[in-house]
Amino acid sequence: MQHLHLGFSYLGLIFLCMLFIPNMIWSKYKPIGYEKIAANENKLLLWLERIGEVAVTVLVLIFEDFNIQRITLWSLFLLFSFLLMICYELYWIRYFKSKRTLKDFYSSFLFIPVAGATLPVIAFLLLSIYGKNIFLLAATVLLGIGHIGIHLQHKKEIIDQA
Repeated sequence: MQHLHLGFSYLGLIFLCMLFIPNMIWSKYKPIGYEKIAANENKLLLWLERIGEVAVTVLVLIFEDFNIQRITLWSLFLLFSFLLMICYELYWIRYFKSKRTLKDFYSSFLFIPVAGATLPVIAFLLLSIYGKNIFLLAATVLLGIGHIGIHLQHKKEIIDQA
């Protein structure tokens, strides 16, 4: 097992900025009906999401193993992780240019279901593999179960209401 190295991760900060900036903008451009649908969230999924959010945010910043050390085949995990975060940004651009409905918010992007939740979770999973960090992997799994689960629940409610 590889030893983990505590220290600041500039790549972690970049990933978090790519994650949080669109979400801050979104808070001013939520889809109509979001508050109503969010009121019905599964409490267990919500707890898993919150625990995962806090843990991922802290862990991605405090391990320097996520920074570029040297380029190897292992770096492909980092490359794919970053490409998924680029796709996440493109998903947000498409959402902000749309009518910003619930359907737009819970849509797929490049055949990836509920892309607003799925893309960053997969990106952080790949980042945890790149950094060989079991703690980030576990935190991302918790985040994914909660966040993707909530998004799928909301999408199902939208479909059921249609």
